[in-house]
Amino acid sequence: MASSEKVGCLICRMQDTHTGVPLLTRHFLTFAIPNASIGHNISDWILRDLKTTQEETSNLCNLLVRYGYLYPVHPATQLGFHPSKLYHFQTPYFWPDRHRGASDMQYAVHLVKKNVLSNGQLKEYEKMRYHQLFRSEHHKWDFVINQAQEQICTIQERKKGDRVVLANQEQAYWRVARPPPEFDSDALHGPVKHTIALHRDQVVELCKKEIVYCRKALGRARLKPSVSLEGLLKYSEQFSPLDPLLSGCLPGNPWITDDTTYWVLNATMVEVPVRLRVECWAFSFQELIQDLRGRKEFQEFLCKEFSGENLSFWEACEDLLYGDCTRVHEKVEQVYTDFLAPGAKRCINIDAKTMAVTMEGLKSPHRYVLEAAQTHIYMLMKKDSYPRYLKSDLYKTMLAGAIVPCAVNAHPLSGTRSL
Repeated sequence: MASSEKVGCLICRMQDTHTGVPLLTRHFLTFAIPNASIGHNISDWILRDLKTTQEETSNLCNLLVRYGYLYPVHPATQLGFHPSKLYHFQTPYFWPDRHRGASDMQYAVHLVKKNVLSNGQLKEYEKMRYHQLFRSEHHKWDFVINQAQEQICTIQERKKGDRVVLANQEQAYWRVARPPPEFDSDALHGPVKHTIALHRDQVVELCKKEIVYCRKALGRARLKPSVSLEGLLKYSEQFSPLDPLLSGCLPGNPWITDDTTYWVLNATMVEVPVRLRVECWAFSFQELIQDLRGRKEFQEFLCKEFSGENLSFWEACEDLLYGDCTRVHEKVEQVYTDFLAPGAKRCINIDAKTMAVTMEGLKSPHRYVLEAAQTHIYMLMKKDSYPRYLKSDLYKTMLAGAIVPCAVNAHPLSGTRSL
């Protein structure tokens, strides 16, 4: 790879507009080819700049052509350097050290495109490889055809001279990546990265995992750092009054005093909660539903609206997800009987598509079989019932009657308490 980097630097020096090889536009009958150079200009530059011998210069020029750094403007029957021919410098994208091993799919697209543009005038070895690829990649051939057609449409928008240059660049690249039989040599393949051979099934499994990861990456939302920081600041400002370590706690701090009133007022199912706790329910639906006391109030509101089965179904799904794994089948049957079966007493309202997915999953019950239905009911409560609950008299009454603790004189503990 170190020698490849040196060759890349040499090619860049040769293309320098002031001190490099002279590049001219060569005119033909119907079109012009830009940035071409005669072979003897290239060899003279190497002799003068690198101070090499004639034999070393000839060998170096041949290697540059064989590895695809230089390619002839007109197709050559021999892969070698000739001082009287016109040459182009290969674009860096096609340099041997810049690309990974070419895939059969890419080569198939190239052959299909070349077959269309040349009206079927492929060489014998290209025809043979075309048929081999068709047999091995027949299940992807529609994709190959579509890719070739898109590239052809792009090429036809270019000028004729540019089309000739691009065709020669690709041909030079594939002459190295997929050399003809008469040019086939280990020297043409360049540096090869050796990897541990994997079984076909292992390769298929790795490809499936990569496809799943890429699909998830495409659907993943990406936020700007400024937006993320604004959200973090908003969250911190909103919840800082609720943090007993940052904002203190009333009526006293139970971590440093004997007063345990704070724990009593903030018990899980206290009869009358404190005001900060009730205000927290309005932050988000998740805050309300995670608090057992808030969930009880929300259940009472839903029952008044004749939709209490929605929250009961969601709780049953949570129990299925995180409950005893030995009773999964029993719980699934119970949920189906109570909420999903035709004529169930507490039948929930979900769309036909979600119901079809759920019923298909019930044929082989598992923990996540009700995930689609649970998500549907959760979003229904969040978007419909939750906003109306915050505006209801039930919530306003609870907020007005909530406890606002008063500070009391703290009595620090005598001695040291071990944590």
